[in-house]
Amino acid sequence: MDFLDEILLTGLTVFGHHGVFDFERRDGQEFTIDLKLGLPLKDAAASDDVADTVHYGELADKVAAIVAGEPVNLIEALAQRIADAVLEDGRVQTVTVTVHKPHAPIEQTFADVAVSIHRMQGA
Repeated sequence: MDFLDEILLTGLTVFGHHGVFDFERRDGQEFTIDLKLGLPLKDAAASDDVADTVHYGELADKVAAIVAGEPVNLIEALAQRIADAVLEDGRVQTVTVTVHKPHAPIEQTFADVAVSIHRMQGA
């Protein structure tokens, strides 16, 4: 049995139009995405070939397209879309997706609001 190693992609910032309010859909705002992928990396380490791992540049492009794409009301739904896309690569066994919405329409002073979801292959 292979151990699950990790690929981390943090701080991916993309402009999107997600939110419950009309002005959020109209004006848009920045969202920041953090990903933690669990997968065995032994083959990639041995071969030193990007074909044996998840290409994180391509992963970033795929996630950015989702965030910049079709709007959703909730960042929970956005996180699920991202998780589904990441798990399309069968080598990825688990994924944690955190969607940060630092400019959420909250009247109180705050640093960030975020949602994290954890998903696994086949579940």
